[in-house]
Amino acid sequence: MPVNPDFAGREYPPAGPFPVTREEIVAFADAIGSTNQAHRDPETARSLGYADVVAPPTFAVSLAQRCEAQLVQDPVAGIDFSRVVHGQEGFVHHRPVVAGDTLSGVLHVDTMREAGGHGMVSTRVELTDAAGQPVTTVTSTIVVRGGS
Repeated sequence: MPVNPDFAGREYPPAGPFPVTREEIVAFADAIGSTNQAHRDPETARSLGYADVVAPPTFAVSLAQRCEAQLVQDPVAGIDFSRVVHGQEGFVHHRPVVAGDTLSGVLHVDTMREAGGHGMVSTRVELTDAAGQPVTTVTSTIVVRGGS
């Protein structure tokens, strides 16, 4: 089943809330091999001006993927996740993510098309805090490999 181009322009309801914990930030820092103490120690983070431990810049992808699941799991969208190859990821940080944040995200399907026998899907997730203020914009492109 090819990707459904009718999904381009779709906006999904907010996903979340996603409480951000110190443990989650430390686990992400471990996963990416970061040794920066601001990702682990509240006192170090506070000495740098953060309210609590600060997430690595790419941490937002873990939240964005929870939002993108709305699209990927929709059978009408035509995304066979077993055929997905990651294409590109981008971040625009409006402010750092810190432990204690509660974030929500709105998924936008920017483009969804066929090219060269493959599906091309570009999304944008707008992450906001509990007050509705922008935190991070995450853009992503995936390729759904065609063929058998």
